[in-house]
Amino acid sequence: MDQMRRGARAANRARSAQGRPPPRKPPRDVPRWRLWLKRILLWGGAFAALLILALGTAVYFAARNMPGYATLMNSQVGQTIVVRARDGSEIVAMGPSYGQWLYSDEIPQVMKDAMVAVEDRRYYSHWGVDPIGLVRALYVSLRDDTSVRATSTITQQLARNIFLNSNRTFDRKLREGVLALALEAKFSKEQILELYLNKVYFGGGAYGIDSASRKFFSHSARELSTAEAAIIAGLVKAPSRYSPTADVDAAVGRANVVLEQMRRYGAIGASEAAAVDISAVRLHAEGGQNSARYFTDYVLPQLDLLLPNSTDLEPLEVWTTLDPGMQRTAAAAVENNTPAGAQGALVSLDRDGAILALVGGNDYVESNYNRATDAQRQPGSAWKLFVYLAALEAGYRPEDRVVDEPVRIGDWSPRNSSGRYAGEVDVRTAFAYSINTVAAQLGNEVGFSSVAGMARRFGITTPISTYPSMVLGSSEVRVIDLTRAFASVAAGGRSVEPFGITRVVTADGEELYRHETPRATQLVPDYVAAGMTDLLQSAVNTGTGRAAQIGRPVAGKTGTTSSNKDGWFVGFSSGITTGVWMGRDDAKAVPGLQGGTAPARAFSAFMRYAVKDRPIEKFNTDVQLPEWQLEPDEEWMFGDPDDEYYYIDEEGNLIEPTGPGERRPVPFPAEGEGQPAPDEPARRPDPRAPAPVPGRPAPQAASDDFLDRATGREEGAPATAPRQP
Repeated sequence: MDQMRRGARAANRARSAQGRPPPRKPPRDVPRWRLWLKRILLWGGAFAALLILALGTAVYFAARNMPGYATLMNSQVGQTIVVRARDGSEIVAMGPSYGQWLYSDEIPQVMKDAMVAVEDRRYYSHWGVDPIGLVRALYVSLRDDTSVRATSTITQQLARNIFLNSNRTFDRKLREGVLALALEAKFSKEQILELYLNKVYFGGGAYGIDSASRKFFSHSARELSTAEAAIIAGLVKAPSRYSPTADVDAAVGRANVVLEQMRRYGAIGASEAAAVDISAVRLHAEGGQNSARYFTDYVLPQLDLLLPNSTDLEPLEVWTTLDPGMQRTAAAAVENNTPAGAQGALVSLDRDGAILALVGGNDYVESNYNRATDAQRQPGSAWKLFVYLAALEAGYRPEDRVVDEPVRIGDWSPRNSSGRYAGEVDVRTAFAYSINTVAAQLGNEVGFSSVAGMARRFGITTPISTYPSMVLGSSEVRVIDLTRAFASVAAGGRSVEPFGITRVVTADGEELYRHETPRATQLVPDYVAAGMTDLLQSAVNTGTGRAAQIGRPVAGKTGTTSSNKDGWFVGFSSGITTGVWMGRDDAKAVPGLQGGTAPARAFSAFMRYAVKDRPIEKFNTDVQLPEWQLEPDEEWMFGDPDDEYYYIDEEGNLIEPTGPGERRPVPFPAEGEGQPAPDEPARRPDPRAPAPVPGRPAPQAASDDFLDRATGREEGAPATAPRQP
């Protein structure tokens, strides 16, 4: 063995002397996963180091270029907006309201504890971004298969409020994180919390805790109690939803959540939390609000879409479509006619879609919930608009006969509200008296999906059921959407787009936006719209909507849901379309509420004022059906002799006019040319066709050659039956 080792060493020395390396030892078998793990760790570590270096560089330069504390104190994050009506009068001036600046030692400790407990409980332990909260949010998202919830810390919220906008993009979140780290690097925790509490938005134009305290409690934030601090801290998540002046119950519920968070994380003891009575807090009575705020709440958020590239906070003037006189009349009509305990809503559109008046409830101060644009309620028989539109488009006419009788469609058997059946009636009467069985038959005949498609076509954006009962209005709609649909009928079947902002200008007069009327789309043929207008006018003249009459032509439809939970009237006159809804927010029954009573009366009270300066307009109800639906096969094929088109002589030849009083024969078309399609529906006889002469055989309708070819008889073969001379 020793000799072998000495021999190997000698061989190696010989190879080294010749410049050749000694042979390598055979490699061991290393698992591939270890090689990949090693590579991942090496490359991952290098990539993480580069990210940390880039992040540190970004934070360094952000902190270096960040304004000083005094500059940030004096910066404003709100924007002044003056909203004007169509006549130029000011509806409301909206903008930031700042109270006194409270330094950190002036802010009650309970206010600081409440805000930290509910918004960022690890505020004093992170560096501006909370990695634990981010990991937890990602875990919850993966576990529940939902989107990642907001994880912004107080510092991130401050960075967003001061330096950024509210766009939910990855780029904005990345910049928000960098700026938060820069804020933490430049300022102390107490300074950051002081900035935050003096600048955060609490709703109603109030920025900062002092402005919010004066708005809601009529005193300085220096005097905030534990209950009041909990209410204010709870507003940050959703200022409009939890506003104590809008929804006291929601504000109290949210404040109790804040108290529980404070107790859970040790800001207050259990006995102190139990002793706090949120409901006993006295709120400041807010005045100066009116129904026009429902309108401004609806149109102002649209500025983000109309001015997507605007980042300046310069004052703006927003010119709108609202008519002040109509708005006051609409509010009075709703308030004076709505049954006790119920709410009312009204939307009125001009023929071009301009919103003339919008009422979202009886009292904006009591409730700012907008029932005209946000609430979804069952329309009842007002939904029959789409059933009859689909039927008219399928070929029905107002004078066609239908039968009011018991109907069963699958397991569903609709009943009329009267409990009686009228037998054979025309379509016009069935609609005017809102006969349910006829609507069910028509919906079943044209197809429930066709009715749903018609509703979609006319602007209904809420979910639509295709069950048979949908023909009676079981699918929920918004008031503004249903009003828009009726406005499209009034426009001759052309689409109408509601809008409320006409132009936006700066304080210097620079125009940033001007409304342009979109190109209208023909939703249904004009003869269908004319037939529908005929039916709607009958509903007001002789049917369920008689209370909506205003002394000039009106077309409209009532709607009442089961147990009188909802009452509707939607109609139009002189180019103005108005929809009225009434009911309770909790969807409980309202005794005596029907579409033909209170809603129709509110419609009439408003429309009498709305159209007083407009000329009386008669409706176009002349149903001019297309030729394929109006004329018989023969006339469709050959034309009308009275119009100097074509006709057939006694020999079966086609006659073509060549001038006044002159006609010349032309060859009859060959087989298959100009013939009606095999599946063409049979058409009624033409009343204008000449009657046969008594005692004279009817003229031959086609030439012998054509009949030979059509019957397959060879030329020269005897006829199987004698021909008419």
